Amino acid sequence: VEFMIFREAQTNDIKQIQLVRNAVKENVLSNPGLVTDKDCVEYLTLRGKGWVCENDGTIIGFAIADLIDNNIWALFVHPDFEKNGVGKTLHDTMLNWYFDQQKEDVWLSTGPNTRAEKFYALQGWREAGLYGKGETKFEMTAEEWKLVKQKTKQGA
Repeated sequence: VEFMIFREAQTNDIKQIQLVRNAVKENVLSNPGLVTDKDCVEYLTLRGKGWVCENDGTIIGFAIADLIDNNIWALFVHPDFEKNGVGKTLHDTMLNWYFDQQKEDVWLSTGPNTRAEKFYALQGWREAGLYGKGETKFEMTAEEWKLVKQKTKQGA
């Protein structure tokens, strides 16, 4: 994977964002119509902000944070590009931005016993019970994120 570019997501990225979202093997949408282009526009422009990772002009991962519900709305990497640090870079960029905007705790949910669940635990997220249809809920405070970043710097 060469020529990776991380940048803020634009509404004209939504078509490719949807392709990545529907390519994943875990946390698959039961009905792809559940997340509409209109939803994506709302989350990117009104509710929060998103980022994408491009490889040779094609979006291979994206992340979207929601400031209204204090939640990570999406973080997905195309299966062909997993394990290249794309998810971690998008994750860290998104959380740095989120906690620059506000000090409210942030939360997310993901399927139990998935690689995503392990990923979030490794990034310092704290399990906070179940959410929705049996998903694992994770939470992070601004203070916890600061500690995660300090540990990362010391380990580097």
